[in-house]
Amino acid sequence: MTVEIYRDAWGVPHLRAGDARELARAQGLATAHDRAWQMEVERHRARGTSAAFLGPDALGWDRFARQARLDDTARRCFTALERRDPETAAWVRAYVDGVNQGLPEGARRAPEFTAVALAPGRWEPWTPLGVWLATHVLFAGFPGKLWREEVVRHLGPDAVGLFATDGPGTSGSNGWLVTGERTATGGPVVAGDPHRYIEAPGVYQQIRLSCPEFDVIGLAVPGVPGIAHFGHTGTVAWAITNAMADYQDLYRERLRRTGDGGFVGDGVGAGGRVEALGPDGVWYPASRHTEIIEVADGDPVEVEVIETDRGPVVINGDVINGGTEPYGDGGGDTDSGSGDNADGGSGRDPGGDVSTAPLSLRHPPRVTEDLGFSSLLPLLRARRVADVDRAFDDWAEPVNVVQAADTEGGLLHRVAGRVPVRSEDNRTRIVNAWEPGHEWHGWYAPMPRGTVDDGIAVMANQRGPATPLGVEFAPPHRATRLRALLGTRRDWSAADMAALHMDTHLASAAPLLDLLAALDGLTPEAASLRDRLLHWNRHMTADSTEAATYAAVRGAVVRRLAAHPALARLTEPRLYPEVFRPWLALVPRVAFALESLLRAEELYGIDRAEAVRAAVEEVAGDPPKGTWGDTHRLAPWRALPDSSCNEREPGLSGDHDCVLCTSAVPGLTDRAARGPAARYVWDVARRENSLWVVPFGASGVPDSPHHRDQLPLWARGDLVPVVTDWTKLMEDSTWRTER
Repeated sequence: MTVEIYRDAWGVPHLRAGDARELARAQGLATAHDRAWQMEVERHRARGTSAAFLGPDALGWDRFARQARLDDTARRCFTALERRDPETAAWVRAYVDGVNQGLPEGARRAPEFTAVALAPGRWEPWTPLGVWLATHVLFAGFPGKLWREEVVRHLGPDAVGLFATDGPGTSGSNGWLVTGERTATGGPVVAGDPHRYIEAPGVYQQIRLSCPEFDVIGLAVPGVPGIAHFGHTGTVAWAITNAMADYQDLYRERLRRTGDGGFVGDGVGAGGRVEALGPDGVWYPASRHTEIIEVADGDPVEVEVIETDRGPVVINGDVINGGTEPYGDGGGDTDSGSGDNADGGSGRDPGGDVSTAPLSLRHPPRVTEDLGFSSLLPLLRARRVADVDRAFDDWAEPVNVVQAADTEGGLLHRVAGRVPVRSEDNRTRIVNAWEPGHEWHGWYAPMPRGTVDDGIAVMANQRGPATPLGVEFAPPHRATRLRALLGTRRDWSAADMAALHMDTHLASAAPLLDLLAALDGLTPEAASLRDRLLHWNRHMTADSTEAATYAAVRGAVVRRLAAHPALARLTEPRLYPEVFRPWLALVPRVAFALESLLRAEELYGIDRAEAVRAAVEEVAGDPPKGTWGDTHRLAPWRALPDSSCNEREPGLSGDHDCVLCTSAVPGLTDRAARGPAARYVWDVARRENSLWVVPFGASGVPDSPHHRDQLPLWARGDLVPVVTDWTKLMEDSTWRTER
């Protein structure tokens, strides 16, 4: 059977095969050809083996991947998929076959393999599931519960809400749907942009998949078959945003060793069986083994992997040796339950500090052995909104808000994914595994649905249909701005949507500017600066000197608030593993919560007006020398850091709370590590009018003409036409195969 791979003018692969399975093999082969280095990095990250060639900087992630048992979870989920959905399992296998066929040539073209002396490995049938899990396991932001514990410990429970925002470790997106009553064609348009850490190569792959059953364009995740998040089948189109749901729990564990050995976490030499105290007061066996992480330019590291009935222990604490002094209560500042259970029934209170207890992670894929891959083939086969709706009934994680529209007028706005039913404490805090009342009791159902009002539906991580499922949501600014802009017209076209992607209005500037307006007694230089900002249009455009000045004042305010003794105690949280530290850094937390901190009725005695006064005087004494784009430059993540690349990345418009969400970290850096990882416009009535763009290009190969050819367009807000006419494509004969 013939498998054909074509390319458009931007190098985007258009694949055609005789059936879905052969098409999956072609997708794996083409992706390995274009993204071999990226795919192998993701495979190693899923297995916790990336430090073996990336060095010590990758050790923190590898340790987490091992302790969280990501590869084992992926293997279990694939085994269950073979049992529950053999057709999809065989389809995934075909994709893996294509990857393994294409990797040798793909690796030959990618110089990174030579740079780190890495040979391409072999993908297993469950590897795509591991890549998906490793990419999304932190999406629900369970480390945010560590931050809340720190806030409660130092400031009390009332302070938690002050920092509730779309924080530094989460992801977001914009998405909107307009019905035919608001478009020039009379058909719906679905558009938006997913916000993630910008990676090079990009985290999304533009692709077309065609066989007699279906012909779909969309954005795929390299290493995963099909088109999960954003797609157009010709008669129905769909898109997602992060629902900001909470579906992962952290449990404090009481663990004890029953044989000889030291404390959990003390490295080589720790041994013995481990038991965990359950909510019924009984000690239950926990699984335990050790693994070795190889580290390039470093010594191997031994990691102890423990799993209780709740889940894998992702943060090790001290577990008292010998079974006579299990992890206790009474010394900490967090409620920890009855002392009768603390030492296995001896009645003693061993006086441990539960605030540094081992923490286990419970999350749906580990519990259900299901990553939702049964949604993927039905999405490709979808013809109507009802088909998309049914496909997302099998979705697992991340939990998303879905929008879809079809050529017959069907509309969809719903939440998809798996969220456990459990206590409110589980959702907001770390809970004690030995206390009853924190068990899971099935799954939230039915998943909430939203509405399409006056021909418009907007999703931007704000409170909406997913409100019952989450704890913290993004501020409403992006959603409010999009709805207001969309409401101004009833003749939208697909091409018009690019202007919405690039909107730079910063509504969250209001509280700082309000405080600024109320100041008096400023020096002449500071008064002049204030007047400029009060007349500023509040748009964070790259060519704006006022935007640069506002950002400098904002950063100075953030630093002053974070340094105030009332908040500075949060500067040094407990020594949690490195992978969780972005959620625990005080300056980013203050930066992203600045609006609520400035508007709070009282802030622990902090004089915010004086903080703003001092910040304005500071900036007036040394004002920015250029525009916002001079310092607000793209800073993508690369597995192999390359400072020479960063020096030539473009200056950007936008900011964290703009529709053009290019996130700096005020108080630390103006560089933007997060932003739109793709932009798409699906014209439902006329698919050939659809548009898209990614931050870099279709190819991950540095010397390819399509490695960075879309970057200038992405930076200035232009979009690339989606090509649907096969006669306008060029056949890639290098990869034509016969089977």
